[in-house]
Amino acid sequence: MQDLTLVMAQLDPLVGDIPGNAELAIETVREACIEHKADVVVLPELFLTGYPPEDLLLRDSMENRLDAARRRMAKKMARDVMVIVGYPGRRKSGYYNLAGVLYNGEWIGEYAKQALPNYLVFDEHRYFKSGRQPLVIEHRGARLGILICEDLWEGKPVRKACEAGADILVTLNASPFHQNKPAERLELFANWAKTVQRPLVYVNQIGGQDDLVFDGGSLVVDAKGELQVRAPHWQVA
Repeated sequence: MQDLTLVMAQLDPLVGDIPGNAELAIETVREACIEHKADVVVLPELFLTGYPPEDLLLRDSMENRLDAARRRMAKKMARDVMVIVGYPGRRKSGYYNLAGVLYNGEWIGEYAKQALPNYLVFDEHRYFKSGRQPLVIEHRGARLGILICEDLWEGKPVRKACEAGADILVTLNASPFHQNKPAERLELFANWAKTVQRPLVYVNQIGGQDDLVFDGGSLVVDAKGELQVRAPHWQVA
């Protein structure tokens, strides 16, 4: 596997501002290419709508607005860089929490979140169906297994991604803060990385929405579970 430069885009999307969030993604990727010569840029869970979009998802206009944003991203996004971004989507079999993969103007893959949280502040079963299949995307010799937030906490999707051939796990997140949460995350991710012997990339958002706050703290642990990189908490990075 050749060297791969992956940029964790720890951002603060605005709930409901789909065009604005799409433009933020386009500009962030442009900067990542200029400043870091990025091969891959990963944005958080449900980034295009912001998290949590809640009953905005019930509006009839939502799918048209998302389609327009994704078309604009395909047209305007920097070339020769793979972008992985979260958004909701209505597909033939239902409505899903998705991670789309954009490369050189084409949406080349889409992953549906398998583990939907439905406790405490989460009510994703109200809006989404569970995905069933892993998604592994190869880029520059690396096979990236895509996951979304609760997939890591529930666990079965991690094993599915590894069985499908992933050699790096990449997870998009909108993980709210509570006391001791950063330490809990690191322990969980380190244990999974050691268990499956794969490095793990965790990309979280920042900001606040209603009674939720998102602290960032995006990180990378290696296949031995050792922390290699951690972005600042409470800052765009």
